[in-house]
This record gives sequence, C-alpha cells and structure tokens, in this order.
Amino acid sequence: MTQQIVEKRAGLLVSFWNWVKLISKDPAGLLGLVIVAAFVIWSLVQGILEILASVLKDPRLGWLLLPYNPFAQNLAGAFQPPSWAHLMGTNYMGQDILARILYSIPYSAAYPAFLVVLSAILIGAALGISAGYLGGWWDEILMRVTDAFLAVPAIILAIVVSVLLKASFTGMIYSFIIVWWPIYARLFRAETLRVKAMDYVAAAQLYGVSPIRMFFRYLFINTIDPIIAYAMLDFGNVILATSILNFIGIGLQPGLPILGEMASDGVSWGFPKYWWWAVFPSISILIIALGFVLLGDRIQDIIGGRAAY
Repeated sequence: MTQQIVEKRAGLLVSFWNWVKLISKDPAGLLGLVIVAAFVIWSLVQGILEILASVLKDPRLGWLLLPYNPFAQNLAGAFQPPSWAHLMGTNYMGQDILARILYSIPYSAAYPAFLVVLSAILIGAALGISAGYLGGWWDEILMRVTDAFLAVPAIILAIVVSVLLKASFTGMIYSFIIVWWPIYARLFRAETLRVKAMDYVAAAQLYGVSPIRMFFRYLFINTIDPIIAYAMLDFGNVILATSILNFIGIGLQPGLPILGEMASDGVSWGFPKYWWWAVFPSISILIIALGFVLLGDRIQDIIGGRAAY
C-alpha cells in the first residue's frame, strides 16, 4: 500500500512537471505561468501572515514582508513621486502605495477570484451534468434559466445584485457567484452530452453503477479538462470585474486598502498631477488579469491539441 501511494505521488509530480514544460514552450504561456505563480505564492504567504496577525492580535505580522506599514500615515511625505525610497510613490496621507498594493492582493484579488470561480464550477457541474445526463424537463428548465441570466451582461447583473445585498464585500462575492454559474452549467452540459455518447458510459449504465459514481467517476472527471482551461481565463475576468465594482464603491472593506478603490481615489483626487496614485494599482490589476489570460490561453491550446509539443 505504501509503495502504491509513493508511485501515485510520483506520477502526479511527473504529470505536473510535464504540464509546466508544455506551457513553458510558449513565451506568452511562460510569462503567464510566472505571473500566476508569483500571484498565488504571494497571496498564500501574505494571506497567512494577515490571518496570523488577526489571530495573534499582532498587526505587525501583516506587514512583516512589506517595505512599509501600509496603514502608517506621514503627512510630511504625502504625494511623493516614485523614487528609491518609495518605488510607487505615496498617496495623500503619505502611505506607501507599493506596500498597500502588496497588502491588498490576497483579499482584493485572490480571495474573490478563487471563491467565485470555484463556487461557479461546483454549481455549474451539479446542474450542467445533471441536465445533460438526465435531459427532459430538468434540462429544459435549466437551459431557460441560464438563458435568462446570460441575456443580461454579467457585470450589470452583479451590480444590481450587489446593491440589493447592501453593496458589502460579502454581498459582492455572492452577487458574482449568482451571475457566474450559468456559463459553467452550459459548458458542463455541452461536455456531458459529448461524454454521454461514449461506450464506457453505456457500459457503466449496463453494469448498474450508482448515480454518485456515475457523476464523479464517469461524467465529472471526463468533462472537467476544457472547464479548467476556461476557468483559468475566468480568474482574470473575475479580478477585473471585482476591481470595477470596487472602483465605483461596491464591495469595499472599510479600513482596508483595495486595488480598485485605490485606483478610484487616485483618479478622483490625484490625477493627472499625482498620476502614480491611480496608475500603479491599475497596472497591478492589469498584470494579474493578463497573467491568467496568457496561461489560460496556453492551457486551452494544449487541451485542444493546438499546442506545439
């Protein structure tokens, strides 16, 4: 048994490394991989430090790896342009913009993106696979509901739902989950209709496998690959959409720096004279979203057989 576990782990590592090598053969894919890896690693490390700071009641842990305390005010150093002392300048309260950007990344970009996309995948899988496999009235009802959601632009619908949910950070997350699942339900349904026609599904039906095993072992596992590629692109979309709502004042967390809010404040109070206040948070959002787009595009090429091996 131990030998089997070791072999399985080794197989997973080899498979992961093979994917990395395939992605790295494309310069754009490699750039996307580097950006996403840096984003994920920093989000985990900084997120853990912020959690420890909250649990241990020691806020200094939250900016242990940052060049400055992101909350410290220094009015004498307000509106400083980018320099060696402050690589991205300071805002109207003398707070270091780079420190505030790095501090905000886990909860203003990583947390919303991963929570929304993963929730949408789970909901979409449950509804889309069941609709494609069962068909009939359930399929018809679900498709009409998804059509109704998809008829309205997601960002507009998210704004409406967010306002109805008091425009809080939690309300914003719920609003995105509500408007994001239909596209995944559509994708899973389409893939399920393709997989459903395969011989191994017919054999499993004749063998009398349980519905749960049919769902996970034969349908979900064999429909998830193209969904993963789309989800990678979608992480960037969610980050952009979240930043748009933050920019207009929805989904903010009082007392905490938020990328979209920093860009909004910079445009409202400092642009163009103090351009760095708005430009650097905006560039940070763009780079993160671009990383996911480049990586997702490369993964789509690999899964679709269009990549150069």
